[in-house]
Amino acid sequence: MSESTYLPVTEHLSDPAAAREEGRRKMDWALQHMPILEALREEFTAERPLDGEVIAMAMHVEAKTANLVELLADGGAEVAITGCNPLSTHDDVSAALDAHESITSYAVRGVDDEGYYDAMHAVVAHEPTITVDDGMDMVKLVHEEYPELIDSIVGGAEETTTGVHRLRAMDADGELKYPVFAVNDTPMKQLFDNVHGTGESSLATIAMTTNLSWAGKNVVVGGYGKCGQGVAKKASGQNANVIVCEVDPRKALEAHMEGYEVLPMAEAAEKGDVFITTTGNRDVITREHFEVMNDGVLLANAGHFDVEVNLEDLGDLAVDRFEARDGVEGFELPDGRVLNVLAEGRLVNLAAPLALGHPVEVMDQSFGVQAVCVRELATNGDAYEAGVHDVPDDLDREVAEIKLAAEGVAHDTLSAEQREYMGSWQHGT
Repeated sequence: MSESTYLPVTEHLSDPAAAREEGRRKMDWALQHMPILEALREEFTAERPLDGEVIAMAMHVEAKTANLVELLADGGAEVAITGCNPLSTHDDVSAALDAHESITSYAVRGVDDEGYYDAMHAVVAHEPTITVDDGMDMVKLVHEEYPELIDSIVGGAEETTTGVHRLRAMDADGELKYPVFAVNDTPMKQLFDNVHGTGESSLATIAMTTNLSWAGKNVVVGGYGKCGQGVAKKASGQNANVIVCEVDPRKALEAHMEGYEVLPMAEAAEKGDVFITTTGNRDVITREHFEVMNDGVLLANAGHFDVEVNLEDLGDLAVDRFEARDGVEGFELPDGRVLNVLAEGRLVNLAAPLALGHPVEVMDQSFGVQAVCVRELATNGDAYEAGVHDVPDDLDREVAEIKLAAEGVAHDTLSAEQREYMGSWQHGT
């Protein structure tokens, strides 16, 4: 395989030394609040379970992710990483990673599509044995353009809902040729990262970007999966009126039973002040909705890719586009109404100028699961056939136990008699 000509992040920066220092400062702050990764770092450094592995990563390259990357490198792996979103990279953090002797970072903030994929090609040129993805772009690239690597890849791990959906579709078509853990689907990810992480970070980022209050606003949440539930819950907690739009009748019913107003998007579009999409799908908000929205609405995406709010439709309708605030683009319609798009329609809690992503404690849990999944692939990868795999429950529980111990929280355990009772079909009334 030919060597990539795309250069690491250090070559893209005017003052890499200063960037490295600031990136390290951010990483050190985050690590103080990541007891799971701290505990795993001790284990990985002592036992080096990843010796000989080459890990290719496409992630949001910011301080919390960086601590996962260093953990994997300290566990013996060579790691190459790039961004999974052009606007979520922190160049200083990327530079700090690139200074590690076992890490090469190609992540640069604000690259165009060509640069985004050039960097991904550069990562794959390291000839990985394990992939770690957030959105599945890396897995797709390997399968489509580097099939010769598949036999030497023991497996991968996928971080987010959108990526798992894509992987399951790929698997259903018989096109996924190595095992991938659906990290997104574990309880430790779903219950905390998706609900609390997405809810808190999305609302905090929108508030910081706009300097506007949630109280009394009509907040329309597109999708009522775990991410949508978190956004709805946190918005309601800040005294917003929440409207949920959902295509699944069971989730729509769940939102209704939780006390939220449930409407089709065509009706919600006439009422909303803030729209937050969380579906992982495309065209959640389109021309028909823009045409009836109120002046001054905010449009934000807390899903993965920038296709949930159809910006092509909005651009076609607009007679003017302007920077309303840093991170906010105003689209003026022929009748004078202005609809405001945050973070270019990309993942708002990571792509807005002030965005910091999920809270540190939440990502400690998710990245703890990522780390033990990579360890499992390195030590037991032959046990898994090609396809999407649930994370083994004992690994998810291991991460929860580390967190509870760090928090000083004790909990009950089943007695032998209780285990026998739960595992038997013989006991009657």
